[in-house]
Amino acid sequence: MKIVSLQVAQLRPLKIGSRLTQTGHFKEPVSGPVSLDREGLAGDAIGNHKHHGGPDQAVYLYSAEDYAWWQHRLGQELPNGTFGENVTLECLPPAFRLGDVWNLGPVQLQVTGPRIPCSTLAARMKLPKFVKEFAAANRGGAYARVLTPGLLKVGQELTVDPYPHPAPTVDAIFELWHQADKDPDLMRLALTTPLASRARAALEYWLSKA
Repeated sequence: MKIVSLQVAQLRPLKIGSRLTQTGHFKEPVSGPVSLDREGLAGDAIGNHKHHGGPDQAVYLYSAEDYAWWQHRLGQELPNGTFGENVTLECLPPAFRLGDVWNLGPVQLQVTGPRIPCSTLAARMKLPKFVKEFAAANRGGAYARVLTPGLLKVGQELTVDPYPHPAPTVDAIFELWHQADKDPDLMRLALTTPLASRARAALEYWLSKA
């Protein structure tokens, strides 16, 4: 499991329905090492700070393996960065969990949750129903916070330090997010982990209504 590409974005206009917005979704590959701090990759723009970015979602990681699956399903070429990820890996660790620490060279990342698809992704793909399709596929990648900043570069190998306590897989939380009937025990377990603050707020709200 190694880095195959790194991407950052400048703000670009995107029409979502009748609304024109500025987005940092259009990630473009960069060459050479890229500096990473606790807010993300150097030179990467965030268009919507309410839902994206910040220390708990500083890095979004996706896999070339999942891109190959989508390319076959959609019948089109999808360059790395299409889904808005900063880091494209060869593949993701099997059954990775909330709280796992991913080591990439000198950098340490901690998995904080899945990426939840939104209308920006559908607009970028020019497929109005793509949010539902992305959710049904359960290939959401991972958000991470930066524990140890440093330089990222293509070719760095990924190693995993498993979270030392019980924790759900990120795929389980991604699936729960899109279920009408949410498992209270799964939500309670997730809330004991280093879950991203936005996801934590959502799970706490759902539990209060359970």
